[in-house]
Amino acid sequence: MIYTSITLPGNNGDLKITDQLSTFTDLGSLITNLLPYIFIAAGLILFFIIIAAGFSMFASAGNPEKSKKAGQQLTFGIVGFFIIFASYWISQLLEKIFGINILGS
Repeated sequence: MIYTSITLPGNNGDLKITDQLSTFTDLGSLITNLLPYIFIAAGLILFFIIIAAGFSMFASAGNPEKSKKAGQQLTFGIVGFFIIFASYWISQLLEKIFGINILGS
């Protein structure tokens, strides 16, 4: 681990802020540190895809071609939700079974 610190002037001496930066010694540690952020980003993207599909469905105004396209977009969003949920659940399950730290928690 690499530690960096910033020393700020304080009332009674110096106030020291310490930040711990992890070094990526291998691909596994890189993935472990990035995985929670990947799940968050995927969830946000998924949210906006479902919202966009809803607006497309609303704006189709009865046009069957646009309505079908919006329905497919919504279906892909729901399938994406289940894939994200399943991958998070499987990673939690693997943490419990093997006693390893996958999600950095």
